[in-house]
Amino acid sequence: MFGMIKNSLFGNTEKTEYKLLSSETKEGISYEVRRYDAAKYAVVSSEGRTFDQVTGELIRKLLMYIGGSNEEGEAMGTAPPIIITVYPRDDGVMSRRLVVALKIPTQYQTSPPAPVDSAIRITEQQGMTVYALQFGGFAGESEYRVEASRLTRTLGETAPFQRKQYFCCSYDPPLKVYSRRNEVWFIQEEP
Repeated sequence: MFGMIKNSLFGNTEKTEYKLLSSETKEGISYEVRRYDAAKYAVVSSEGRTFDQVTGELIRKLLMYIGGSNEEGEAMGTAPPIIITVYPRDDGVMSRRLVVALKIPTQYQTSPPAPVDSAIRITEQQGMTVYALQFGGFAGESEYRVEASRLTRTLGETAPFQRKQYFCCSYDPPLKVYSRRNEVWFIQEEP
């Protein structure tokens, strides 16, 4: 636990790099189109509990891992955002299936330390292009759903994005009160 706190307060924080393809505004709503390269992520998943019931627990597992709860005892620093993959039902409500991921910092990409917690796995995420809508405040399921709905309406019915899943992204530690950054990402369908 101490390693997680020390890592989040004093550890290195690197920005997850991306290429900005465009910034757009439609009907007063601004969003970006970004390209992310392939990278390795620490991932943990859950089924059966709601977004608000389980996300804190899953995020803590990942923070413990990067804070030193790994086979090398290495505090790796962080590479925000924390990315929560959700699977909406037809009515927009999130299903009870979640996947939470945190990018492995660049220094550890080639050989990430093995997690001590067997629930955590290291995966390779392919490169992707996303539509990203940023918003502030503390975000839970209802806030992410509202913003996802806003982005869906803004992009329209013909936009080429995956509708069976989207990403809820958080950039800030829980103790940060002001100027919080959250985003909703939709994966652009590749032509």
